[in-house]
Amino acid sequence: MSEIVLIKNMVCGRCKTTVLKLFNDANIEIESVELGKVVVKDHQNINYSSLEDSLIEKGFELMKDSSDILIEKIKVSMIKRVTQNNTLNILSEVTKELGKNYATISKVFSRSEGITLEKYLINLKIEKVKEHIQLNDLNFTEIAYSLNYNNSSHLAKQFKNNTGITMTAYKKIRDMG
Repeated sequence: MSEIVLIKNMVCGRCKTTVLKLFNDANIEIESVELGKVVVKDHQNINYSSLEDSLIEKGFELMKDSSDILIEKIKVSMIKRVTQNNTLNILSEVTKELGKNYATISKVFSRSEGITLEKYLINLKIEKVKEHIQLNDLNFTEIAYSLNYNNSSHLAKQFKNNTGITMTAYKKIRDMG
């Protein structure tokens, strides 16, 4: 039977590649790698202490605590939705996916992470905006609509509040570098 290893702080494709390499270097055969999760082929003697040291060295952690696991599932679910531009009703979809009520996940998340789910979601969206600006694939209005904002001025205000600069200033900085 396969074994699932849950890993904290996996947020992107590069993280998956890094974790895959760590498992390969440890001669651990895997079936699949997803954000926050590695499915290991069955019947392997895994040195978890050594694996954990390698993961920590790269900024990851093995998850053992149930609240850590819940937090990571929340983050992965939100990251996937923002990455896929599926930002309509993210918080209600996450609660439905996890089979928990909003109050429960909100309280656990805020206590652990020191920010609200809503603030975390805004941070994810701002990172997605930066990505679009760097790729120069959409204009500001298109970016706003892709992230389910009613207008670009609301997004612009959140961007400035979060980063301290306007989207235009960020674009100019990126274009100069």
